[in-house]
Parts: sequence; C-alpha cells; structure tokens
Amino acid sequence: MSLKIGFLGGGKMAQALARGFLAKGLTSGENIVASAAPQDKQCFEAFKEMGASATSDNSLVVKQSQVVFVSVKPDMVSTVLQQVKPVVSKDNLFISICMGISIADLEKDLPAGTRVVRAMPNTPALVGKGASVFTCGHATRPDDSTTAGQLLGAVGIAHQVQEKLVDPVTALSGSGPAYVFLMIEALADGAVKEGMPRDLAYQLAAQTVLGAGHLVMETGQHPAKLRDDVTSPAGSTAAGLAHLEKCAVRAAVAGAVEAATRRCKEMQNKK
Repeated sequence: MSLKIGFLGGGKMAQALARGFLAKGLTSGENIVASAAPQDKQCFEAFKEMGASATSDNSLVVKQSQVVFVSVKPDMVSTVLQQVKPVVSKDNLFISICMGISIADLEKDLPAGTRVVRAMPNTPALVGKGASVFTCGHATRPDDSTTAGQLLGAVGIAHQVQEKLVDPVTALSGSGPAYVFLMIEALADGAVKEGMPRDLAYQLAAQTVLGAGHLVMETGQHPAKLRDDVTSPAGSTAAGLAHLEKCAVRAAVAGAVEAATRRCKEMQNKK
C-alpha cells in the first residue's frame, strides 16, 4: 500500500496523520502533499521535514492525490470543496475530519457520485494514541472503508460506525480528553493538598490514567471488575470511591457526554 495522499489544510492533525502514515509504511513522503496559506511557514516546514510537500494550491492537492483529507476549519469546508470541485475525479476518495460536517454536507459540495467518508479523530492522535471513528457516504466502494480504517488506525484505533453515532462519539472520544485532563488536574490537586510536589503529582496522575486505560483495553475485563480488584474492604480506595459517589461524579461525567452530544446536534441544526 503506497497511496498518494493529500490534505486540504495542513494543520496539526493533518501533520499527525501524515507522520502516522509514514511510520506505518502506508505511503512515502513523496506521495504526500498538503495545502496551507502561503504565510503558514510552520506547515510548509513540517511537511518538508517529512519528505513531503506543501502548496497554497488546493486544486493541486486534489489532482495529485488518491485520498484527500479535508482538514480545514469547519467554516471553510464548503468554500474549499466548491473551489476544488472542477478537478475532482472518480479516483478521489475524500475523508473529512472536520467537526460537524455531515456526509450530506460533503456530498452537496462535491460532484455527484464522489466517494466521501466522514471521520472523527481526537487529539491523542497527535501522539499516536487516537480513538477515531468513521462513516462512509453513499458512493463509497467496499474497499474504501478498509482504506479509511487503515489510515485512521495509523494513529491509534479506528472503528466504522453509523453516522447517527458521530455526535455521541464526538462527545465521548472527541471531547473526552478534556474530561480526562480535568480528572488528572483534580487528582494532582488532591495530592498537592496532602503535601506532594506538583510536578510529581501530575506525572503520577497522568501515568495512573494511562495505565488504567491500558488495563481496560488489554485485559478486556469490565471496568467495574477492575475497580473491585483495587478496592479492599474498609480501605483507602473504598473511602475515596464513597466520596466520589457522594459527590455524584459518575452522574456528572455521564451528564457531560450527554450535554456535549446535545451541543453537537444544536450546532448541526444551526447550519
């Protein structure tokens, strides 16, 4: 697999994806091209360092690529797609990673029959630990889902879902890192209050979250079982958990996902 891959928008997520593709051997530097504003020197330098190229010509990206990632800001998607529409061919597969842009939105701005995929990666993809989902448009071929899964899987895990699940996915894995960062802060704050140096508290809290996540993924056990394994009768963990339940932390976290899902839907309806 050595795909010709383009990025309409060469920001940090595009750069992370490109590095992941190269690390996994899915393509080579000379087969990657990204577009960016002429003044975006960081983007031009980043792709040059990968052995790839960057340009200010969006149409050139489409003409040179088999897979085209749409990675501009959401409010620019329609403008950019209409700009490149005259050069789109049946050989192009478009994968959008833009929040709130539906399959229907993408298909509306591209020629009829264009193959499109809507994807939602998250920021841990920047360090190769992303959690992504994708959903395929009406004109996609059977192997397009395989291609999308392999590419998104280069920076973490990737699952194909129905489009109706993209909003709750955005609320869970898209917004989820922010919830976890808040939890890391809170864990560290509690330790600092008890006398621990803040740098050490952040390191231990972050590693604890990382390790707990690995346990869930690698053992396949239910989180409740893993929680019980740590909780001795009348012990310190039991006391801490009792306090969390008293403060309704479980309900608050679940409610955050529900609130974020509602906001995603509101944003869709405002377009």
